[in-house]
Amino acid sequence: MSSELSPVSALDQLRRIESSKVFQGTVIAIIILSALTIGAKTYDIPPLLAEILAVLDNGITLFFLVELLFRFGVHQDKKRFLLDGWNLFDTLVVIGSLIPLDNSEAVLLGRLLRVFRVLRLVSVVPELRFLINSLLKAIPRMGYIALLMFIIFYIYAAMGAMFFADIDGTLWGDVAVAMLTLFRVATFEDWTDVMYATMDVYPLSWLYYLTFIFLTAFVFLNMMVGAILEVMSEEQNAKQAQKAHAERDEMARRLVEVQQQLQELTDLVRNQKR
Repeated sequence: MSSELSPVSALDQLRRIESSKVFQGTVIAIIILSALTIGAKTYDIPPLLAEILAVLDNGITLFFLVELLFRFGVHQDKKRFLLDGWNLFDTLVVIGSLIPLDNSEAVLLGRLLRVFRVLRLVSVVPELRFLINSLLKAIPRMGYIALLMFIIFYIYAAMGAMFFADIDGTLWGDVAVAMLTLFRVATFEDWTDVMYATMDVYPLSWLYYLTFIFLTAFVFLNMMVGAILEVMSEEQNAKQAQKAHAERDEMARRLVEVQQQLQELTDLVRNQKR
């Protein structure tokens, strides 16, 4: 038997390396190192350390380029590699990191894309990818909640501008300013000072603030969280169903292989008897 590995088995071995925890851990460690080097450059550092960080940054960029080419090489369907959003994101970030920083016209873009290399941590860690995918799929549902919240903001802002404009024109002068004031109330940023100022003229104005806070800070916020959790639950169920389907396909494939082997053994026994 030849000791050399066939191309198929060698490719399978490279794919196992690419999906191994050691490889993934190495990539995560380099991403964290990249984040530290980017943060270190924001400080006033000695020239020698700046040169070391520049060399380290070039090494990290080279590592990401090799890692991306390696992942592309072991991908099963290379024509669909960039159809995956995460692969496309990694490719754009890595290509953008190749922009030389000594080019004055592209220095800002190059530095910005180097900052985005930290986001590659999301594409590497499956759990983070799951959270981001769930959040993106929940955006349409959250959009309707945000629209309803805007309507509530507008109604309360119009009421506030009508009743409280004479009290404090800076906070309630018109609808737009009143909406900014309500955003301050919704985030609990010194909202009691705003309430007490109006209560001096309208003692029952506390009802206005409490109902608004109840709707925005409690009802709509919980609706947002509920929409995200619902999508995450659906994604988890779909992931488990896909995994179960893959396991059934694997079991069926192995069963077919066993049946073929039994048939071959049966034919061999019959031939020997003859």
